[in-house]
Amino acid sequence: MDPAALIGLVLAFSAILVSNVLEGGNPLHLLAPAALILIFVGSMSVSLASSTLPATIGAIKWMIYALTAKKVDLEAAVEPLVKLAEKARREGLLALEAEIETIDDEFMKRGLQLAVDGTDPDDLYEILTAEVRSKKAAAKKGASFWSDAGAYSPTIGIIGTCMGLIHALGNLNQPEKLGEMIAAAFLATLWGITSANVMFLPWGKRINACVALETNRMEIVIDGVLAIQAGANPRVVATKLRSKIVADAPRSAAAKEAA
Repeated sequence: MDPAALIGLVLAFSAILVSNVLEGGNPLHLLAPAALILIFVGSMSVSLASSTLPATIGAIKWMIYALTAKKVDLEAAVEPLVKLAEKARREGLLALEAEIETIDDEFMKRGLQLAVDGTDPDDLYEILTAEVRSKKAAAKKGASFWSDAGAYSPTIGIIGTCMGLIHALGNLNQPEKLGEMIAAAFLATLWGITSANVMFLPWGKRINACVALETNRMEIVIDGVLAIQAGANPRVVATKLRSKIVADAPRSAAAKEAA
């Protein structure tokens, strides 16, 4: 799993708690059940109201996917394609039939099977790119749900603060409790802003980032399969595919040597 999301969340909340302690506050005072329920249930509810139930369930799945996504090593997609290109050039495309079952990448396996089955290159391209487009569209919906939640939560926090202040003003006859009531009222705004900027908005960005890497890998596979089907020179295949690896993607030692 790529630890960036976990590290970022831990550091962000740690910075908030440490700052609170340095200012003389008690971190336990930030855990106000009323504010937490309002922000998290309220934000999810209004995001649900602006979406559909299947899309909401999908957004939760995308969030889990983004937080637990493995590192995408694009070079790991290039190396087997280059080896297959060498075999296909020596022995012919049908010789890859026996190699397909040994491939763990299901997308690559489907593409190679289509190529070996004699699928027209244009049809093969359309079939595989349709899957890429579908994945991007689904991820966009999932990311949009969390971006919407991030937009709603600060406002919902203000609603909570207004309710808290109304409660405080209704108890002016108890001045010894006013400070505590006003402080509790502002916790809703605090959690609204915090949830938006530490959780919801980063989750939406994370989904897009993870899917961008994954679809980049899928596009590399598509180009590799088409090149193999066309009988391209393995060196040309390697150069072409490596040129499509995004700059911030992790690369293996072999790729660094090749570069």
